[in-house]
Amino acid sequence: MAKLVFHSHLLLLIIVFLSLHPSSQLQQHTQSQTLLKIQRLLNYPSALTSFSHRSNIRDFCKIEPTPSLTLSCYEGNITQLHIIGNNGFPPLPRDFSADYFFATLVGLPSLKVLSLVSLGLWGPMPASIGHLSSLEILNVSTNYLSGTVPLQLSYLRNLQTLILDHNKFTGQVPGWLSSLPVLAVLSLKNNMLNGSLPYSLASLQTLRVLCLSSNFLSGEVPDLRNLTNLQVLDLEDNYFGPHFPSMPSKLVTLVLRKNKFRLGIQTALGSCYQLQKLDISLNGFVGPFLSSWLSLPSIKYLDIAGNKLTGLLYKNMTCNSELAFVNLSSNLLSGDLPTCLKKDSNSRVVLYSGNCLVNEDQKQHPSYLCHNEALAV
Repeated sequence: MAKLVFHSHLLLLIIVFLSLHPSSQLQQHTQSQTLLKIQRLLNYPSALTSFSHRSNIRDFCKIEPTPSLTLSCYEGNITQLHIIGNNGFPPLPRDFSADYFFATLVGLPSLKVLSLVSLGLWGPMPASIGHLSSLEILNVSTNYLSGTVPLQLSYLRNLQTLILDHNKFTGQVPGWLSSLPVLAVLSLKNNMLNGSLPYSLASLQTLRVLCLSSNFLSGEVPDLRNLTNLQVLDLEDNYFGPHFPSMPSKLVTLVLRKNKFRLGIQTALGSCYQLQKLDISLNGFVGPFLSSWLSLPSIKYLDIAGNKLTGLLYKNMTCNSELAFVNLSSNLLSGDLPTCLKKDSNSRVVLYSGNCLVNEDQKQHPSYLCHNEALAV
């Protein structure tokens, strides 16, 4: 009886092994064929020359990484694929199909990291992107992808990084982005997005980096104070305003350059002790320039140029010793440039023309001009 049970268990194990092994081989063969198909669909780019004369997954997994190609495997399955083309790569031929290309990628079911940069991809990003359910990082920057950001990206529940920079995406920043439970990096720079930001963004508490520069976005920025993990906020070159946005206190980089902000700056900015870069230039901010910005504990880069900030500067004001770049140009500042900002004190870059300072080495306005404009403001 015991021998019969033993043989039954052994037979069961053999059946399970035989049933799994061909499936594993088939999956590996499918992945190899998928890679070769990707090479063909991308019009045989130079980044993929190492794909030639390879036919099985083991050969592909042995490819040494280069600046233009990284392919990583785990237990015979492809988990990372980075393909980086040349800057300025033209659009792929007219017979290229984004639908077919992204559907082909489904043949890599274990893919966690996918970077397809500067490869000439064009057309709308298709719904099939939602089938890459293991994706944690997606970067399709510097292509010619168009249309709206597809809803099917919301199916990628493991997505931590989404980079769609330098494409031709249109429409609004989608509200469903807040449904991605672990999204930490969202970058949609240099597209043609418009409209206001969804207030649901304020609930993305996992977010660490939010870059939306060089679009056509407008309106008020949602209250972001609850985004306690946010370290980088870049809204440059849009139409946001007029109120200064409410910010979390752990910001490292804040860029609001070239928008439509017109009112005062929140004094809470002075409590951002981790802030290294502050750029609020080319807006219409009014009110006092706070000398504390020069001495924030971590500040290295400060640009307030092209606003209507007022205030009296003194020689004995203090500066952070790590401050490497300061631009105070084209405001309504008067008084004397602080000694800590003078060129002979260190190697930092300091610009301050277009104010009413007593310093004569950079072009200044007469003091009455700043006084009169300050009263008008």
